[in-house]
Amino acid sequence: MAMSDMYLADEDATESFGRLLARASMSPTHPGQTLGGRLFLKGDLGAGKTTLSRGVLREYGHVGPVKSPTYTLVEPYEMSDCLLYHFDLYRLEDPEEVEFLGVFDYFDRANLCLVEWAERGAGFLPPPDLELTLTNDGTGRRIAWTACSAHGERIAQRLSESMALLNSGMSVR
Repeated sequence: MAMSDMYLADEDATESFGRLLARASMSPTHPGQTLGGRLFLKGDLGAGKTTLSRGVLREYGHVGPVKSPTYTLVEPYEMSDCLLYHFDLYRLEDPEEVEFLGVFDYFDRANLCLVEWAERGAGFLPPPDLELTLTNDGTGRRIAWTACSAHGERIAQRLSESMALLNSGMSVR
């Protein structure tokens, strides 16, 4: 599947990218309602995975704090039009622990799931629709994304279209 990438200069740019990603995962006819999906976020500690997730959640209307669910493993966000789940599997010792979390209940196709450290649950998680990898690059970071399903291709296409509009000076709102 096709891969795309870009440079994000700072934390604000990372959060803004998260907002664009959220728009790409929303229903075109019902803003605020998710099309669902499994977005796996990869990167070292401090690479910006939670910042990106904060941008997604803000665009969906969450106004409270967004913290990494390192200790809770999953944070549910019940929005007016959808359910979003933010996972952080960093603390898992064994991928099999995913089963004890009951994650399959969360991965309903109607829900949007953001999964940090998905590789820690390898073999026990459903496959991603979109994989996003953040790497530090000087004072900023690079983000690369790869669609892993037809649904992921649609999200990636909508994301590319939004970015093209921004680059042309048009608003994506």
